[in-house]
Amino acid sequence: MKRINVLNEDTFNKIAAGEVIEKPFSVVKELVENGIDAKAKNISVEIEDGGKHLIRVTDDGNGIHPDDIQKAFMPHATSKINNLDDIYKVNTMGFRGEALASIASISHTVLKSRTSDFDFGKEIVIDGGTVNGINEAAANVGTSVEVRDIFFNVPARQKFLKSSSRETSYISDIVNRLALCNPDISFKLINNGKKAVNTYGTSNLIDAVRSIYGKKVCDNIISFEKHFDIVSIYGYIGNSEISRGSRNNQSIFVNKRYIKNKLITAAVENAFKSFITINKHPFFILFLDVFPEYIDVNVHPTKSEIKFRDDRYVFKIVFDTVHEALRESLKNSFNIESDTTAESDGILNKIIDKPKEKKNEERSVVQIPIDLQSDKKGYYINKEIGNNDNYSLIHDNHDAPNVNETNYKSNLDVNYESNHNDTIKKDTDDSLVPKFPKLNIIGQFHSTYILCEYDDTLYVIDQHAAHEKILFEKYKKDIKKNKIVSQLLISPAILELSADDFSYYIDNKDLFKNAGFHIELFGENTLSIREVPMILGKPDFKRLFIDILDNLKNMGSGETWEVKYDLIARLACKAAIKANDSLSSLEMNHIVDELRFLDDPFTCPHGRPTIIKVTLNQFEKKFKRIQ
Repeated sequence: MKRINVLNEDTFNKIAAGEVIEKPFSVVKELVENGIDAKAKNISVEIEDGGKHLIRVTDDGNGIHPDDIQKAFMPHATSKINNLDDIYKVNTMGFRGEALASIASISHTVLKSRTSDFDFGKEIVIDGGTVNGINEAAANVGTSVEVRDIFFNVPARQKFLKSSSRETSYISDIVNRLALCNPDISFKLINNGKKAVNTYGTSNLIDAVRSIYGKKVCDNIISFEKHFDIVSIYGYIGNSEISRGSRNNQSIFVNKRYIKNKLITAAVENAFKSFITINKHPFFILFLDVFPEYIDVNVHPTKSEIKFRDDRYVFKIVFDTVHEALRESLKNSFNIESDTTAESDGILNKIIDKPKEKKNEERSVVQIPIDLQSDKKGYYINKEIGNNDNYSLIHDNHDAPNVNETNYKSNLDVNYESNHNDTIKKDTDDSLVPKFPKLNIIGQFHSTYILCEYDDTLYVIDQHAAHEKILFEKYKKDIKKNKIVSQLLISPAILELSADDFSYYIDNKDLFKNAGFHIELFGENTLSIREVPMILGKPDFKRLFIDILDNLKNMGSGETWEVKYDLIARLACKAAIKANDSLSSLEMNHIVDELRFLDDPFTCPHGRPTIIKVTLNQFEKKFKRIQ
């Protein structure tokens, strides 16, 4: 039988460090927050190699009393609280007393500090949790902490660190967030000797926003502010111009603490979508000032999550405040009237009370109200079960896949080649087999759908979805064969990125190169796009590039190169012909003929059907010619 052991202090500190110190940015966050709690007016962060080699945080705050220097590194040693009751009225960033002990246990740490009561400071040197010296030292008023070789003694943790550029972006992101919620403090971030972040401590929030996000963002945001009995809310919401495919540009602060909260995010996004319907996430910076007794910040060691006493109340005031600000900003252009209270209550009930719907019930497909009926050629319309009556094309033979309501693509797999032997040489490398018979073009309906016939069957093809799929498969094959044709831009597109976006580009630069982009570095976090894939046509290259980066972020780091190429190909298909584009007979014939020989012609890159069919038998039933 195994006996119970009491862990020694060194082991305990390393385990505890895993909760508090996830990455180099965690070190920066904890040390900067200490500077904020010390009433600093200037905080400087210096990093090398994404913080893996060096992190140095210097502030001009109150400093640490020389007699408390060693005590500061003891587990659960803090100047922020005295007893348990203080947790429920805490007004400081830190209070658990774990950060310095955790940092020192997994790095080489040197701390210097001096208070205004002394003419000299004190320095402590700690290596992997072991104190190697405490000495008097020359120092300015405030505190400087130097952390080197993070996780040097915990190699299992060290190998999970990301690339230097990605770790730098995490650090830049947290410094930016802390600068936003402390506009009265001047922040500097120096990365490998170059200044990456610089705010000026003017106490004006909009100045901090401009320093961090730039003029374009400042020109496209709307302010909001409201005060209630126990809560004050204020901040900015962006318009559609600066909306993004990821939520990286969303910031929530409760009592100046940066947090993540799905309910508040949902409240802002639903208020935004009441007026602006786009498939992107809005930019916003939101501050909530709440009496401390109405929240619990002691939920997680990183303090990035909090609990509210009344979630519904918080959701409602956030939704109503943002909704009203957007309505006021638009009322000069539109006659907008809306019952905000009823709307926020209804949305909240859906979010909190309604169970999640299945994804297949939400998809949008072409609908034709026809009963299931086989035809003499072996094709039939398959009626799926969901919110609506949805139909797809299936071949009626023993090899056809089973009908699966949740897998639309499998329902469209037509094994046409088993009955038709018209394999042709489509190009020099591949022998391609048509997936459906050669169709006779009848015409175009609503400048959106190509109408075709074959024997006793009508085929309806969505021209946009079909052309998207043609471009998608061609582009993917060209990437695979390294045959991408690029076009030289007359004027290079200069793109200034955030540190986060730039790090994602650096990590995926080979992906962009192989996909037909010729991109050069053009200064700090700035790119010059000189060539783009010919398949793109003439889209907004800057917007497309940002969309690709946003989707790469949403994918995470575990996806394969093939999945990432799929992503770029899907976005590149925006050059396809659109609905309401009139086509000539020659153009329609070309699209239908190209579609026949695709590997999978029955769904577009986004999962929508490209083609449906209706048999003569089904028409005659509808017109009551037959029973």
